[in-house]
Amino acid sequence: MLTSDIAACCKELRLSRNIAEMSEKIQAQCNQEYLLKLLKSELEYRDRIRKDKLLKSAGFYSIKPFEGFKFDEVKLPEAVTPDYLKNCEFLNTNTNLVMYGNVGTGKTYLSIALGVEACKKGIKTKFFRTAALVNKLSEAKKNGTLTTFMKQISKAELLICDEWGYVPLDRTGAQLLFEVVSECYEKKSLIINTNIEFSRWVNVFYDEQMTGAILDRVLHHCHLLLFPGPSNRMRESSLT
Repeated sequence: MLTSDIAACCKELRLSRNIAEMSEKIQAQCNQEYLLKLLKSELEYRDRIRKDKLLKSAGFYSIKPFEGFKFDEVKLPEAVTPDYLKNCEFLNTNTNLVMYGNVGTGKTYLSIALGVEACKKGIKTKFFRTAALVNKLSEAKKNGTLTTFMKQISKAELLICDEWGYVPLDRTGAQLLFEVVSECYEKKSLIINTNIEFSRWVNVFYDEQMTGAILDRVLHHCHLLLFPGPSNRMRESSLT
């Protein structure tokens, strides 16, 4: 009976039911200690719920654990270690990561794993396949909602663009993607996964001046991670 009464009070006060549930479990030697433990439990519960929401809203199409990634065939810059990446230290300086290599070498896996770690740290993250992001931008522009969509992107502290350059862009799409990159510049970190070398980015954006401006913003504060190995998917394929 008391639990339901507490739950009713929590609802009235717009507090979570967690308080009612924990009120039966907490043990303490005095009222103040009991209250402190209860409040700490509520803070931990809210933190957990917030991080779960960040994971759900990030847009990952699967969840990849960082511990499952093998760095055997990845060439990291001298200043970059697996711990540096897992601790998301690159976010402290708004440094970008460009992951370059063949299809199926683990770029997407690592970028998602880093995004998951960021969410666990309470960092708002957005993950897009680049072509899908450009389509969303183009649709928003047609619908007159581009400003609203750009505000949503700007709230993210980490933006991950997968399959960068896989699909050539029209001029409008390239301009919109340039706006996103410019919005991120020195304000947040970008992770870009690509199998297109920098000298060929102009084939994606078609405009040399715009391509140069994008490269300038992406590479100004950036770590380049190289994935030189063969496709893991082909290597693990059952085809003979």
